[in-house]
Amino acid sequence: FPRRSLTLVDFKGQARQSSMAPYHIRKYQESDRTQVLDLFFHALDEYGSASFRHILKLPRTLVLLLGVSLGLLLVSGSWLLALIASPTLLIALGFLCRYPWTKFTAEALRTDMSNITKSYLSEPGSCFWVAEAEGQVVGIVGALPVKERSLHKEQLELLHLCVALDHRGQGIAKALIRTVLQFARNQGYSHVVLTTSMLQHSALALYQRMGFQKLHQFSPLCWRLLAVPLVTFVYCLPSAQASWEHE
Repeated sequence: FPRRSLTLVDFKGQARQSSMAPYHIRKYQESDRTQVLDLFFHALDEYGSASFRHILKLPRTLVLLLGVSLGLLLVSGSWLLALIASPTLLIALGFLCRYPWTKFTAEALRTDMSNITKSYLSEPGSCFWVAEAEGQVVGIVGALPVKERSLHKEQLELLHLCVALDHRGQGIAKALIRTVLQFARNQGYSHVVLTTSMLQHSALALYQRMGFQKLHQFSPLCWRLLAVPLVTFVYCLPSAQASWEHE
């Protein structure tokens, strides 16, 4: 199963979409590009900040901050150096926390997000949707077949799921996920897969409530430094689920 992307939305109080929902979901248009990228960048910036808050709560971070300051005081005898050490380390940790997200952004802009129309709308087995409210793009999600050739026609990957901060709690994320699942059924895929970070606690719970199953957990080096594992989920579409149960 793929490990190439992350979902980037925090689900809070999601509700079922109704006919009176204050938004609608449609396919991406080239005129949406600026708003889509703006939403994408804001989501990444938000998770950089969340990573920083996460690392500050780790006991080892407190030990590091106190240990370096105390060590400098004992070695140099300078209270000034000791006082400067902690803020300097905090700045360094801030850069460290943003690095994985910066790297992810650069990779996305170099590949599928460089030309959304070409990447997602040029082939029948892929698509990109936006959730629109009052003429503004407030949610996005993409879907591409996985890269592995042996699984290319069987597995669809859910990518870049983002919802604007001030539009959460309206059921947008759940509706976007359902849109991807229905598309996968219509296209004949057997599984939908996605990768997200363990920082997104509400999102993890929602995926499981919607029927996604945790497949595996892994920690690339840059994420291991933040003590933030990544997790891959899989959703078995009805025909695939039946075959698994039969086996």
